[in-house]
Amino acid sequence: MRITRRGALIGLAALAAPVAAAPFAVGRPRGRDEAGSAAIRVDATAIRAFEPRNPERRRFGALTFRSGLVLTSPDKRFGGFSAIARPGDGSAIVALSDDATWLTATATYEGGRLAGLADAALAPVLSATGRPLRETRAYDTEGLTMAGGTAYLSVERVHQVLSGDFGRSGTAARARPVALAPSVVPALRRLRSNRGLEAIAHAGEGPLAGSLVGFAEEDRDDPAIIPGFILTGPSAGLFTLRRRDGFAATDAAFLPGGDLLVLERLAMLPFRVGMRIRRIAGAAIRPGAVLDGEVLVEADLGYEIDNMEGLGVHRAADGTTVLTLVSDDNFAFYQRTLLLEFALG
Repeated sequence: MRITRRGALIGLAALAAPVAAAPFAVGRPRGRDEAGSAAIRVDATAIRAFEPRNPERRRFGALTFRSGLVLTSPDKRFGGFSAIARPGDGSAIVALSDDATWLTATATYEGGRLAGLADAALAPVLSATGRPLRETRAYDTEGLTMAGGTAYLSVERVHQVLSGDFGRSGTAARARPVALAPSVVPALRRLRSNRGLEAIAHAGEGPLAGSLVGFAEEDRDDPAIIPGFILTGPSAGLFTLRRRDGFAATDAAFLPGGDLLVLERLAMLPFRVGMRIRRIAGAAIRPGAVLDGEVLVEADLGYEIDNMEGLGVHRAADGTTVLTLVSDDNFAFYQRTLLLEFALG
């Protein structure tokens, strides 16, 4: 989500808050007129403990903290990452900024812990005509999911889903509109322009295998629900997720087996900021369903979080299911780009 003029005023007020306390954007990101793919330097500082006041603690709810990094770069295009994927064995990292820019890199490890990003590069997401997507109306890219070499992107302000052959063309793939089920299109069009499809996930297994599922951050009329959409496939339709404690959906990813994880963010400036992940049974996701889900982890500013917006899932070589989270720094100097790894189970 990108904040409008009102949000900019809120963001300025947050300057008095702790570094990690402001999950809102102030204006459009810098460097939006730059084009072309380029290698960049990414510097990494290790996060040794998810809870700094209790550095020996590794277990948080249903998750085990593996490692984390604070990422910085001298390239002014770096930042604003709202989504992340780790295709295949997870060695590759593909992140998407809300300014329609790709970040590609290889994760490096030392002693089983994240150590940095190698071979990092930035490139513009290309539209169907080859024009940088950020120069079109579809510039506000918020969600990313990958399946069989195809990358699917959700675009918040125009309520679209785009896809490209990332497996064959990489960041040179052209993003073309995906035909969504007619049963969901009217509801998508009713979403506010800055409260559209914040999250998208592809089901590889389970009852929804082959389908795309998406979430808006919040409902325009009912603050107690989060709108959900089965966007494609034979079970297409609308469902809802109960909204708890003011949290809003920011990303989603399917687990092996078909259950769905939903990443949520709490943003009540200046002092209430949080992150939460819920697990929803895949068999429960169907048109008309009202869902809740098990809370796997919840954290506030006492932990190493920022504006956590991206969630990716992959299976490590040893069979561990790994969750990767990335934060959107909104190109603001008082926020951070964090990369966090947790093991499920």
